Amino acid sequence: MGSPEDLDYPQVILQYSSGFLVSKVMFTACELGVFDLLLESGEPLTSDAMAARLGTSTMGMERLLDACVGLKLLAVELTQGGALYRNTDISNIYLTKSSPKSQYHIMMYYSNTVYSCWRYLADAVREGRNQYERAFGVSSEDPFGAMYRSEEEMLKFIAGQNSVWSICGRDVLAAFDLSIFMQIYDLGGCGGALAQECVSLYPKSTVTIYDLPKVVQVAKERFIPPEEHRITFHEGDFFNDSIPEAELYILSKILHDWDDDKCGQLLSKVYKACKPGGGVLLVESLLNEDKSGPLETQLYSMNMLVQTKGKERTAVEYSRLLEAAGFGDIQVKKTGKLYDAVLGRK
Repeated sequence: MGSPEDLDYPQVILQYSSGFLVSKVMFTACELGVFDLLLESGEPLTSDAMAARLGTSTMGMERLLDACVGLKLLAVELTQGGALYRNTDISNIYLTKSSPKSQYHIMMYYSNTVYSCWRYLADAVREGRNQYERAFGVSSEDPFGAMYRSEEEMLKFIAGQNSVWSICGRDVLAAFDLSIFMQIYDLGGCGGALAQECVSLYPKSTVTIYDLPKVVQVAKERFIPPEEHRITFHEGDFFNDSIPEAELYILSKILHDWDDDKCGQLLSKVYKACKPGGGVLLVESLLNEDKSGPLETQLYSMNMLVQTKGKERTAVEYSRLLEAAGFGDIQVKKTGKLYDAVLGRK
């Protein structure tokens, strides 16, 4: 934050306190189909027309649309026939379901699942553990058992992760030249969006998605086209099952789910399986070394508290984990985007 002369601190505090209102407006507009309707209509619409077609109250729809205008997610034009609303470029690209870069699914996951856990943030801070038991009545001991507590929840999570990599994947995969690695294992590769970005960027490489059997089945059936022969699958639990030999292992948003001991166990297994000259690519959101930011990463770390057994870390902390497992020649690349890259070599 700036100096007292630069900021109206009471105003800043009020803005912070109402931050959740901003996200809920965006989530609600997505859930109700506001942006999809405006895209499909091909022309601006009145609030009355949108309320009728989306099955909402006219008063509620008008207020929602006006709030979206304030957030720059919609634009409005006043005419003799009334106010006409249309999507902005941002909402067309990121908030409509049909866009290749759509963030709709991660929005819905945050709105319906993450928010339920964050309701108990104070309890998480007091207890130092995730809040699935309070939020959903399921055991908090196995975070992914809780996340995948139903097929519907698993699909929401996988689709949400895919949407993130649709806009962040290429940045982290291009942080280092990975073209020398022909045989790649994506540990916890989920729905395969990062794997697809990888074979697109490095067409001579093959990627094997290693994940739980039910996740692999969903990836095969719903997300990876059958004609994509450069992507294969391996069913298993990489903490408890063997890890096959490969040249490069990608761990994208894996280590931040676990404490240091668990991370060390996994990295040691990866090191033993890794071919000489191979490596491991960690894809994580890196904290500054003094933990002063970035704010997004600090908030992600709070989310790890309420949803997992892990935390976000600094580049030095990840480097120490890699070194302890045997990896060397560690390189760090901050992308300037949401996720960064750390490469260790064997």
